[in-house]
Order: sequence, then structure tokens, then C-alpha cells
Amino acid sequence: MKPLTVKEIKEHLQTVKDEKDPFIEQCKKDERKSVQTLITAWLKKNERLLAMREEWRMMTSFERSLRERGFQWIAGIDEAGRGPLAGPVVAAAVILKEDCEMLGLTDSKKLSKQKREDYYSYIMEEALAVGIGIADAGEIDELNIYEASKAAMVKAVEALAATATPDYLLIDAMSLPIHTKQSSIIKGDAKSASIAAGACIAKVTRDRLMDEYAEKYPLYGFDKHKGYGTKEHLAALAKYGPSPIHRRSFAPVKDYQ
Repeated sequence: MKPLTVKEIKEHLQTVKDEKDPFIEQCKKDERKSVQTLITAWLKKNERLLAMREEWRMMTSFERSLRERGFQWIAGIDEAGRGPLAGPVVAAAVILKEDCEMLGLTDSKKLSKQKREDYYSYIMEEALAVGIGIADAGEIDELNIYEASKAAMVKAVEALAATATPDYLLIDAMSLPIHTKQSSIIKGDAKSASIAAGACIAKVTRDRLMDEYAEKYPLYGFDKHKGYGTKEHLAALAKYGPSPIHRRSFAPVKDYQ
């Protein structure tokens, strides 16, 4: 039988899913250098894929354990925007499908903007339910950032009610005053897929809000720093004073009033 061309091998490798496939062994025995380059690349890619699937298995361990205990509507909750000097704190609650797979999803701060946008689109399309809660700068000043973050999370859970009522909450490093069974998980966005999904939705939602505020208050560059205390932001704050969305209880904002 005439051996496959390198092009044919490359095309066929794209359809192979398992390292135990006889075709892989066949390629390993092929002495052509170009084929060895192809099979080495395939093996490395497959190794990365297996590692990502194992990471996903670990990221869904809390959810699997809860489902084994009978819980079905498990919401992951996280927030974005506790640290900035301006803008709201945004929380999101997400209930994922049991068979959902989002390889590579982790702490949103470790993801590129494009990756966050990609996951955002997928989650909004495929999740069983998504709820978003917002506490603006005024609420933050009135309550303090910790209580305002908690309030935003409660709003996010309440927003789920239009689609689903969660029977268990997985929350990033916080407990909520809600009569629903819950667990607080330190660094939960790196340990729970549901919390990571909530963090991603919260982050993208807040970033988009800050882009809108940049158009409304163009002197501050909110689209660039999202309200965080960068050198550019502090210079604008010193020059123009606080905008209506600045957190006046935060230093150094209160020094420029």
C-alpha cells in the first residue's frame, strides 16, 4: 500500500482524539522527519489538552460533590471592582449546565481580555441562568466596599429568580445573608468553575460599564484603567476633582473634594 503523504497525515491527525489510536503508533514508526515533527506537535497538543481537562475536572469538583448530595441548581457567585477609586462593584451569579466544559477557565484576572470576552459569550449563551447585581459608588460610600460587594452579590442571586432558583451557592470568600445553603471558598474563582464563570461575567460587565462612563466623563480615561488608581487616573483626579462616579469615601478621592 502506498504510504500516506505528509499532507494526508497532517489532515488525518486533526481527526484523531486518542493517543492510543493505531494511527498514532503508525506515525511514530514513520521515519520521515516531517512526519516526526507532526506527531511530536500532536503529542504535545494532546498532552496540553489532557492537562486542561484534568484542570477542568478539578474546577468542577465542588459542583460534582454537591450534585451527588442532591443539589441541582448550583450558583457560583463572584464580584469585580472592589479596588478601584471609581465606578460600581459588579457581582454575577451563574448556574452552569452539568455537562458544561470550558477548558482553560480560571481566575478572570489571569485571562486576557479576549479570553474573558470569549468565555463571557459562551456563558451567556450556554449557562442555565445568569444574574447580575450592581452597587454604585454612592452605595459603596454609604455601606463600605465590603458590605456593598455583599449587597451586589445578593442582587445577583435575586436576579437569577427570573430563570431559576438556586438550591446551593458557591461564593468567593464571602457569606451572604440569604436563606440558601452556601459555601464560602477562598480564592474560589481558581477552584470552582461556577465561581470562575461568575467572576468572568462580573469582570466583563464592569469593564463595559466603565467604557460607557469613559464616554460620559472623558477627562478621566476610565476606558483605560477602569477606575483603578493608575498614574494617569490620579493626575486627572488632581486636575479635575472627582466625577459623579468616584468613590468619595476612598483615599485619595476624598482629598480632592
